[in-house]
This record gives sequence, structure tokens and C-alpha cells, in this order.
Amino acid sequence: MSAEWIATYRLQLHPGFTLDDAAGIVPYLARLGVSHVYLSPFLQAVRGSLHGYDVVDPSRVNDELGGEDARRRLTAALQEAGMGQVLDVVPNHMAVAGDQNPWWWDVLENGPSSRFATFFDVDWEASEERWPNKVLLPVLGDHYGRVLEAGELQLRDDGGLFTLHYHEHRFPLDPSSLRDLLYRAYGHSGIEMLGFLAESCARLPRPQVTARGPAERRRRDQRVIHLLLAAACRKDAEALAAIQVEVDRLNADPDALDALLEQQNYRLAWWQTARQDLGYRRFFDIDDLAGLRVEDDQVFQAVHELPIGWVQQGEAQGLRIDHPDGLRDPAQYFQRLRAACPDVWIVAEKILEPGEALPEDWPIAGTTGYDFLNRAQGLFVDPRGEEPLTRLCAALTGETVGFPDLVYDCKRQVLRELLGSELHRLTSLFVAVCERHRRHRDYTRDQLYRALLEVAACFPVYRSYVTADGGASSEDAAQVDRALEQAAERAPELDPELLRFLRRLLLVQIEGELETELALRFQQLTGPAMAKGVEDTAFYRFPRLLALNEVGGDPDRFGIAPAEFHQACREALQRHPQAMLTTSTHDTKRSEDVRARLLLLSEIPGRWASQVNDWFRRNARYRRDDGPDPATEYLLYQTLVGAWPIDSERIEAYLEKAVREAKRHTNWTRPNVGFEEALQAFAKALLADAAFRTELEDFVQPLVFPGRVNGLAQLLLKLTTPGIPDLYQGTELWDLSLVDPDNRRPVDFARRAALLDALDTLHPAEMLARADEGLPKLWVIREALALRRRRPQGFGSEGSYEPIIARGPRADHAVAFLRGGDVLVVVPRLVLGLDGDWQDTVLPVPPGTWVNRLDGTTVEGGDRSLQEMLAAFPVALLERSQLPWRGPPPTMKEW
Repeated sequence: MSAEWIATYRLQLHPGFTLDDAAGIVPYLARLGVSHVYLSPFLQAVRGSLHGYDVVDPSRVNDELGGEDARRRLTAALQEAGMGQVLDVVPNHMAVAGDQNPWWWDVLENGPSSRFATFFDVDWEASEERWPNKVLLPVLGDHYGRVLEAGELQLRDDGGLFTLHYHEHRFPLDPSSLRDLLYRAYGHSGIEMLGFLAESCARLPRPQVTARGPAERRRRDQRVIHLLLAAACRKDAEALAAIQVEVDRLNADPDALDALLEQQNYRLAWWQTARQDLGYRRFFDIDDLAGLRVEDDQVFQAVHELPIGWVQQGEAQGLRIDHPDGLRDPAQYFQRLRAACPDVWIVAEKILEPGEALPEDWPIAGTTGYDFLNRAQGLFVDPRGEEPLTRLCAALTGETVGFPDLVYDCKRQVLRELLGSELHRLTSLFVAVCERHRRHRDYTRDQLYRALLEVAACFPVYRSYVTADGGASSEDAAQVDRALEQAAERAPELDPELLRFLRRLLLVQIEGELETELALRFQQLTGPAMAKGVEDTAFYRFPRLLALNEVGGDPDRFGIAPAEFHQACREALQRHPQAMLTTSTHDTKRSEDVRARLLLLSEIPGRWASQVNDWFRRNARYRRDDGPDPATEYLLYQTLVGAWPIDSERIEAYLEKAVREAKRHTNWTRPNVGFEEALQAFAKALLADAAFRTELEDFVQPLVFPGRVNGLAQLLLKLTTPGIPDLYQGTELWDLSLVDPDNRRPVDFARRAALLDALDTLHPAEMLARADEGLPKLWVIREALALRRRRPQGFGSEGSYEPIIARGPRADHAVAFLRGGDVLVVVPRLVLGLDGDWQDTVLPVPPGTWVNRLDGTTVEGGDRSLQEMLAAFPVALLERSQLPWRGPPPTMKEW
């Protein structure tokens, strides 16, 4: 029997926290009220992986996590507790580093003849003439010729298995290239088997893109060659010695080794060539993650064999799909997955821009919840703070560029630099398309490159979803038109007729294989451009209010009104009532509690401006000529306020990532050592300055409790609005984590289990007195999940959502709604402006007797004072009951 959907709990698996460790905390999660454990990917990943998204072998469970036996033990523990599990599936890419991926190894060994050649998104036929049918491997620390001549490339023989080595990298050799090596060894030794094998290698069909028959014969013959060569080396020491002589000769002769490498199915190159000349689609800009052609049914089946099997066996009930926007045809993918798993809960890591809806032809429950995250936290942003915070940011940093212009600049930068190879691949295709159309064949490559660059940089959402057979929807057309209009405005030198032609291509209005291919590939470019340009660049350059710089968010959207929030919840109930709801994930830029505190700055822009201006003046003595710049310094102050208390090691790691992602003064590939050292010295000096620390603590202390109230309000919204709430590991207590890897630090589950036990003996006042331990947050989670379990229909897809509107002078500070008719949720907002005084504001409570499950008080229907309803606990969760509460205040256990 599958578990009722109450809530998921995300666990980050890695060699330090295995599947058996996850099984060990199942009893705690069951007592907390969680229904499903939501696991990070646990198929075989790169050795030592801390996240699991770098899968190298989808046919087995990661042995560093305990392997298949540990997975079965976890499944048994979950079943015994009446819980289920959600699997994180990675369909878009695989890690291809080293020799750990058997599919990629076979591709490098056999080129287009590999049975896995079509599994990866490699352009075999698009390779340059000087190295046809080769995969470019940008792994060298310097130019190829320099590395070769320095002796850093070495051929090795392990009993007849030949491999090429470059430091920690290892590559196979095409067996058809071994003819000369083995023939020379035969000449040295006279061993006839070596001569026979040399001739056999020469007869192997060369790798080619087509011709299935020769490829099958090649695979058959090379297996025999490998077996015979290994046997000869094992049985005949003279043969092994003769081979080693030839290996040593090649390693000592750069020309001879170069001749051998020219015969391989890959081309080793300087790592920087990946920016322009890569022949395969990557995951974003990560060279070691190669795109998969999961639209091919054979690839789909190979990647999903284990997850689908576990679902069909009833061992998994949910699937979280990573990065579906990277797929060639996401709708086809989800329809195929739904057909294989008709009853499974499927959510997609789809980032929706404000106003964007999930494609209707995706048969899934919804997104992983970034749209909810930004909608919910918007309630706690005071729109009156936008103008003064904008002025403050401009005065401090000297920058007046608006966020839309910043996004455009950042997307252009990453398209040219980080995604240059993808853009060049697309440009080559555009050139080929134009050659087929006489009105457009005279455009230069540079003109076509520029058109693609500008339109991709101006694309307003992650991607469109046109298909080869279904064409484009009206939404797709609208997004393409917006991009073309903005591109024409920003780059008026672009030929209008070229843009009109490109529009028809992108909307699949011109027939032709190449024409359709251009449209489909363009869609796989705009997503990475948005992710890298906005989330991983612009968000680190726009420090006006850092809490708004969140995945799927728009920092220009300065808060939302309760009416807009209610409308969005009603639409969610109608469209995607079982979508995931999240407030912290492994990918969020800051934890939910850091953001909840930082949002308070929108309510006190004057006080904040006074304080931060003072810090800029007094800390000038710690700045060096080469850093930090004002924008980074402002980012640092906000980070300290949001995450305080934080130690020097954590803040230094965060700053390194922040400035490298910003790509202004330094970056990951070319670190500016002087700037980074100046920045780290500045941060160390601040944290070592007792006077500054005192000022920081004095500023932060009055924000701690209001920030926690924001956090509890945001949490209760997540636990009660339409959808399935998700809890990120450790966030059941206050969590002041920053971006990964900070948010993947070890979690003390024993402490959390002990605090959960303590809840049964405490009253609200006692819990609030011990608020520093996180008890109020843990209490809200347990009680809300228990209520969801008692009233599943009220919180399910058939349950209702009715806004309840407060009346009075502070009505705008309340958000209240009814779920399923019998659960009333009340949370405050803009709490600094409220200052604990609701004045005469009342809430029209529906008829009946209501028990507040968070403080034990009872409320009768009618106009009720919000001052009284929220007197004992910052938020309220009321359940309709026919029995009013009598007697002395109960303990938590008695409730």
C-alpha cells in the first residue's frame, strides 16, 4: 500500500551520508509526520560525488552509497514505517570524466561505430575536416603540441589493454589503430600471434556514422582481438616484453605518438577550446557532463530501467525529473514516462518566470516549487521599501543599470564565453539552412551568429516548446515575438528580414530537416543561457535586496499583495493541486530563514541605509586598492545580516563563489588572485574587529524574532496551501545556510529527534522561550502535518481554498484562508510595521468552535480580534471542532 501524500523530506546522499544512514532516520521522519522521503540521485555517480547528478552508470545503485543491498534496506524501512519514496531522475546528461562511464568509454574507443554513439548528443558529421568523426576532449592544461612534446601524454599497456594517460585522465585506444604497434612488436619477437593480431586490427572496419553491418562486425572482431591479446600477454612473457618495447618507443617519440593519437576517435585539446569548439551538447557549461538523446526510445529505456522498475514494483511512488528544459522534447518525454508509470507522482524541476504557466501537455503533477517559493516570500516584502533601497544601492555602488538591462548583458556574456561552443554549433547549422534559401544565402556567418546571440539573450523565459510535428503554440509564438522585438531594439543593425526569417524558423513554419533542427536546438540553448546568465551571474551582481535574488524569482518584482497570493493559490488548486511546494532546496541561493530575515530590510530602509553607510565609512581602512568593489562589499554586509552568526570559513567560501559567479573581477576559469585575496582579507578583518561585530550583532538582534515570525508564517503557508510541501534536510529547525555547498553541511538528526520528543511536555510560552533551539519551527511542522493526515480530503485536490479577509486598520498585515471548510490558517506579514499591535483589526471566523492546534486556545465563530488570536503564538492553525476546550491549559501531548 502506498503512503498517503502528506509531505516530502529531501535528503542529500553522498559517501558521508549513505542509503543506510537514510534508513536510520526513517523513524524520526515518521514521527515528524513526513509521508515520503525525497532522495537525491543515487545511481552510480562519479566517485566521491557529493550530489549525485553526475551519473556515470544508470544500470546500478551507487556503491559508495551502499549499493543495491542498502537501497533494499531503506525501502524495507520505509515500508515498515508506512512511508514512501521519491526518486530524483537525471535524464538530460551523464558525467563523462575518466573511465567511469562505460557508455562514454565505448564511444571514445569506437567512435560512431559504438553502440552508444547515438546515446549522446554528439555531432559526428559536423566535425571539422581536419578531424572528422572525432569528439573534442578539452582536458589539457596547455596546447596539445606543447603537452605532447613535454611528455605529459603517456601510452600504457596493462596485459594487452592499451590506454592513454594524462595526469589523472585516462582514455581508450581504438583497436584498429594498434596495427603498427603490434606489427613492430611482432618484428621484434617473431611471435606469430602478434603478427596475426596486427593484421586483424588492420582489417577492423573503421568507425563510421552509418553502416550498421560493419559496426556489428567490428564489435565482434574487436572482442576476439582483446581476448587473444590478453591471453598472449598473460601466457607469453616475451610477447609482453616486445609490446612494452614498442610502448616505450612511442612515449619517447612525440611524432610517433602523435601519429597514433591522430587515429583515435577523440581529439585532445587545451581546456579553453571548449568555449568555442565542442562537438557535443553539455549540461550548461560543464564539459564533463554530456547531453543525452533521451528522445530516442532506446536511450530512454536504458536511462530509466531501474527507476521505472522500482515504481512498477511499488518501491517508489514519486519521480522528480531534473532539468527537463534541457531535453529535446520535454512533452514527449513526460508522456512516455507517464505511459510507463501511469500512477506515479511526477514533478519537474521547471523554472517558471512570473506569469508563465506549465505547458498543458506535460502529464505531471507540477513543478518542484520555485514558483511557490517566490510567490510566498513576496508577501513579506514591503513595496514601500523599493524606492529607498534602489537609491541606497545606487549611492553605494555607483551603478544605476536596471535589472532587465543587467540580465541582457549577463546573458550575452555567458552566451559568448561559457556557451560559445553551443552557439557556434547553432550558427553552423544556421549557415547551412541559409545556404538552402536563395534570399538568405548571402548573410555572413557573423551576421547569423549575431542574430542568434541577440535573440537568445532577449528570450524572456527559459525556452519555447515547439515540436517537429506539432509546431508552435500561441504561447511559444508570443515568447519568440517578444525576444525578436527586444533584439531588434537592442541591436538595430540586425537586418529586419533576417529576423523575420528567423521567426519563421523558430516557429517551425518552414519545412526541412535542417530548418526544424535549428528550431529544436535553439530551445536547448536558451535554457542554459537563462540559468547561467540570471541565476549564476546577474543574481550575484544585483545587491539591492538579496532575498529576492532566488531561483525562479524576479528581483524587480518587489513584493505581492495578499489578493494576488490568494488568486495564485486558487489557480494552483485548479491546475496543479499536487505540485511540490518548497522554500529551501539544494539549489536555492539562500535558505528560507536567511531570506525571511533579509526581507525585513524592505520595512526599514532608512535604518538600514544609516547602518550600512556607517559600515562603508568605518571599514574603508580595511579595503585595498584591488578590492573589494562597492557592490561586493554591499553583498557581504547583507549576507552577514542574513546569516549571522556565521564563521569566517563559511563566509570566505561563500564570497569566493559569489564573486566568481558574478564574473566581473574574477571567475572560475581565470581567478583574479589579487582581487580575491583583498576580498578575503577584508572579510577576515571585519570578523576580527570586535567593534564591528558588536555593531553587527546590535543591528541583527532586533531582527531575529521578527525574522523568525516571517519564517514561521512562510512555513505554515507552505504546509497548508494547495500542493505537497517539501522540507529540505535540517530546515525543521532554524537554518541560516547560504548557497551550496554551504547548504549541504551535515545535519544533526539525533538532536532533532531529541527536540521532537521534548515537544510533548512543553507549552507555547516554553517553546518560545527556547526559540533559539528551533522548537517553534519544529512544532509548526509536526502539528500541520498531523492535521493534514487527519483531514486528507480538505488538503487534497478536492479540498477548497477560501480567502478570509481581515477588517480594520491593520488588515493588510494578515493573510488568512480556509482549507476544506474546516481548517483556518492565519499568518502575519510585514511584522516590523505591525510592531505587535493589531489595534482593532478583526478576522471574520466562520461559524463553529475552533481549536488552535498551535497554542491550544479555542475560538468561536464571528469577528475575532487578531491581537488575541496571535497573542500566544506568532501564527495560528485552527481546526473546526464541536467540543470547546475546557479546563486548565493542556500540555502539547494532551492536545
